[in-house]
Amino acid sequence: MGARVARMFRNFNLENRVHREISKEKPRVAPRHETGLPPSAASSEAAETAETVNRRNEPLLTLLRAVYVESTDPAAAEAPKEVAADKAAERRPLRFRLPGDVYGLVELTDVPKGKLTIAEALKALSSHRRQPQTWTPHKIAQEYSLDLKDTKALLEFFIPFQVQIIPPKSENAKQIKAS
Repeated sequence: MGARVARMFRNFNLENRVHREISKEKPRVAPRHETGLPPSAASSEAAETAETVNRRNEPLLTLLRAVYVESTDPAAAEAPKEVAADKAAERRPLRFRLPGDVYGLVELTDVPKGKLTIAEALKALSSHRRQPQTWTPHKIAQEYSLDLKDTKALLEFFIPFQVQIIPPKSENAKQIKAS
């Protein structure tokens, strides 16, 4: 029913509205920018410019062929083989890993020094929280091959999740029973 009413209002006096729109004066087209050159001169100038761009300049090409640039990076000049060997030696075995196949990911056996896996980070944070006298920032840094500055920042700014169960105020409140 609503569609019929809408259609009636849309089609009401349609022919008169169309004639009124058609009879309106059309807007004028904006004037074109005047050029100082006649159209034939502008196109010939463009053709000459295209020719000069595409033309080969033989003296410049011979000079360009004679140029040879040799570049060396001072940082790369130092023994790159030693760097690759050091990178391989800078890995450490995992201290802690989650049991089972975690989300179907490839199981890691070692990590680069100065880095932690998520499981190791959570283990270090929770052990420091439970026993701060035993697990000091120095011991954690030494245990996981980390910088002391990074370890202190980790312990200061990252907090593992805590689950707190707040008992209801009244005994009549609905509770989820453990299954």
